[in-house]
Amino acid sequence: MKLKVYSVDGKESGRTVVFDKDLVGVEPNDHAIWLDVRRIQANRRQGTHKSKERNETAGSRRKLYRQKGTGNARAGDSRSPIRRSGGTFFGPRPRDYGFKVNRKTQRLARRSAVAYKAAGNALRVIEDFDYEQPDTRQLIELLTAMDLGETKVLLLTAGYSPDIYLSGRNVNGITVKNAVDASTLDLVDATIIVLQEGAVEAFQDGLRA
Repeated sequence: MKLKVYSVDGKESGRTVVFDKDLVGVEPNDHAIWLDVRRIQANRRQGTHKSKERNETAGSRRKLYRQKGTGNARAGDSRSPIRRSGGTFFGPRPRDYGFKVNRKTQRLARRSAVAYKAAGNALRVIEDFDYEQPDTRQLIELLTAMDLGETKVLLLTAGYSPDIYLSGRNVNGITVKNAVDASTLDLVDATIIVLQEGAVEAFQDGLRA
C-alpha cells in the first residue's frame, strides 16, 4: 500500500512511502478493539473513591433509646446507615479496576483500528519536521493547509518531540504522540492519523509487536 507524502507546507510532495499491506489488510475485529479500549480506560481509573461506613462516622455509639415500649421502631446507635449522617450501606471502597488482555489481542486491536483508517483514507504521511520552540499557530496552519483544520487529528512523531507536543497540547482536536506509544484508544479516537515520514517504520514495527 502506497501513501502520499505531504511537504511541510501542507502540499503533496510527489513522493510516496510503502505501508505493509499485511498490517492494514487484516479483517477488522471489533471485539478485539472493544477489549483493548476497555482495558486502557480501566487501567486509567484511579479507583480512589471511598464513602464512610458506620464505624468511620462521627457520633455516639450509645443505643438511642430502649428496645421496647416506646412505640418507635427499634434503633441502635446514631451511626446506623438508615439514619441521617450515619454510615453508608455497601459504599464504594478503593479498588483496582485494571485487567489484562493478552498481547495477541492487543496487536489485533491496533491492526484492526489502522485497517479501518486505511479503508477510510484516513492515513496521511508528512515530511519530518520539528520546531525550535513551541509554535501552535504554525502547527495549526500546517494542518489547515492539509484540509485538516476542523478534524480530530492524531499526529505521530518520529521520536520524542517536546516542542511539537507543546504546540498541539492546548488545541482541541490535536493529539501529538510518539509513534511507538500510540495505543488502540488513540487510533480509534482520531478521525485522521498523520505520520511523520520517519515514524512510518517505527509505527509498523509497533503493529507487528
